[in-house]
Amino acid sequence: MNLYKYVSDEINKKLGFEAKLETPKNRDFGDFSTNAAMVGAKLAGKNPRELANEIMPKLQELDFIENVSVAGPGFINIKIKDDFIFQNANAPKPIKAEKPLIIDMDYGAYNVAKSLHIGHLRTSIVGDTLNRIFRFVGHKPISYNHMGDWGRSMGLVIAWFQKLHPDWPFFKEDFDINGDYSKYTVSSKELNTYYPSAAALAKQDEAFMEKARIITAELQHGHPGYTALYNMYMPISLESMNETIKKLNILPFDNDLGEKNAAKYEEEVEKILREKNLIEKSDGAEVIVVKKASDTAPMPPMMFRNSRGACPYDATDIMAIYYRKITDNPNKIIYLTDSRQSLHFEQLFRVAELADLFPIENLEHIGYGTINGKDGKPFKTRDGNAAELNDIYDMVNEAVRVRIAESKKNLDEETINSIALAALKFNDLMHDLSSDYIFEPNSVTSFEGKTGPYILYTAVRLNSVLKRAGADIVKPEKFDLSVEERNLLIEIMDFEHMILSAYENRATDMVANYAYDLCQLINNFYHNCPILRDDIDDKTKAGRLYIAKLAFNTLATAIDLMGLKIPNEM
Repeated sequence: MNLYKYVSDEINKKLGFEAKLETPKNRDFGDFSTNAAMVGAKLAGKNPRELANEIMPKLQELDFIENVSVAGPGFINIKIKDDFIFQNANAPKPIKAEKPLIIDMDYGAYNVAKSLHIGHLRTSIVGDTLNRIFRFVGHKPISYNHMGDWGRSMGLVIAWFQKLHPDWPFFKEDFDINGDYSKYTVSSKELNTYYPSAAALAKQDEAFMEKARIITAELQHGHPGYTALYNMYMPISLESMNETIKKLNILPFDNDLGEKNAAKYEEEVEKILREKNLIEKSDGAEVIVVKKASDTAPMPPMMFRNSRGACPYDATDIMAIYYRKITDNPNKIIYLTDSRQSLHFEQLFRVAELADLFPIENLEHIGYGTINGKDGKPFKTRDGNAAELNDIYDMVNEAVRVRIAESKKNLDEETINSIALAALKFNDLMHDLSSDYIFEPNSVTSFEGKTGPYILYTAVRLNSVLKRAGADIVKPEKFDLSVEERNLLIEIMDFEHMILSAYENRATDMVANYAYDLCQLINNFYHNCPILRDDIDDKTKAGRLYIAKLAFNTLATAIDLMGLKIPNEM
């Protein structure tokens, strides 16, 4: 049951007008409070506190309310009956949306021939959790890994191949498209060094950069040798990406389709843009002016085609919108990237509006903050480079192993990996998405405090009790609740309200912080309400086992939404 919604709807129905229901931080005075007297006072022209005293008897008539009281200038505190809470608390179930939406989700955005790095951590973890949330609340998300696989980066990669392997046939003018080139290959480890190496050289060597620019245009215009080489290394790179996201327990993308796929629709999109006279010449390039008269901040035009005739990622992003519209026909398209890309998406959305490609109000960019080291600067490895995702995972995994060794525990590999995964992902999810945060492997692996291991430990402990109980858990008809039991059940009943709020606000931190609050209440319950002790009577044992089962199922649902795994022991 969504307790918040039920109480709110019943109160508003009883009073005949809409008032706001709030959940006080201190529930000693009530489970909920409402500003109904303030709202009603304005309508009736009365003093709010006076009207609150008139409203209270009406609210007391609702059969789920234990008592009501007035506080401050006219807030009404409401306490729910214990029996109503016990009888109506249940474990979360997927929600059926009244109007299910098709939501295209663009996150990941990995680069071909380059290892996933720390810049991909938040887009991967948060994007995956949003995907899970959207599914849970009844919508149909379609996830896209919009890869960097067609622009300047591919020109750099191919130029690097030619630098290292000049004798390979892909660079010859008489390249035979029917030849057997299966022996020409590289390992994923080697391939992942190509783009970073080429990009570093291009910054120092203008001739190499110019060569990459030319190769980019020729690849996009169908150069047979470059195309064959591209088709050789693309599957290798994609397999490397998938290995990393599997390690992070990220749901597989519905579509690994990047800039190249979008570029197939260049002709159709260009026709639409030209019919609306949106493409203009500028220094040999073709651009789309998106600046409005009302703009006070700089708003540069968007590049559609550069002076060499190649399409940059700006243009392929426009084409990707067109592709998704004609294939998925989504209600919304959501992009999840670093906040520093906000200008690009403002330009993109304006082009979509000008070209009538997609309603601008249904295009959404979610920007996230940076992950910093102890010095407050973007997190880097000791050699000053951006840390790879696999390296970050290994750092956390090693920190977990040290803690386990210190505790003298003997845990298997699968359990250690689950703890490391929880430490890494929960630490990311618990922060407000728009804010930066400090990443420190040793602090995120603690088994105490607001950490992923603490969340898993609570789940393992509760599950252990349920396993030891063994027999089927039967709900008693009546049960007198202690303070700890009552508080835990109310938190369980708040799950649906929380998950809908997380969906509406695109706030994955709501799920993480709910899981932490739930764990604190579970541990209070565990310490103060013994379950399997010999001196506990059968009725009390049955009631507490039922509550424990609800709590475990609720926590397990939150854990799954965060993409974590509950181990068998800790």
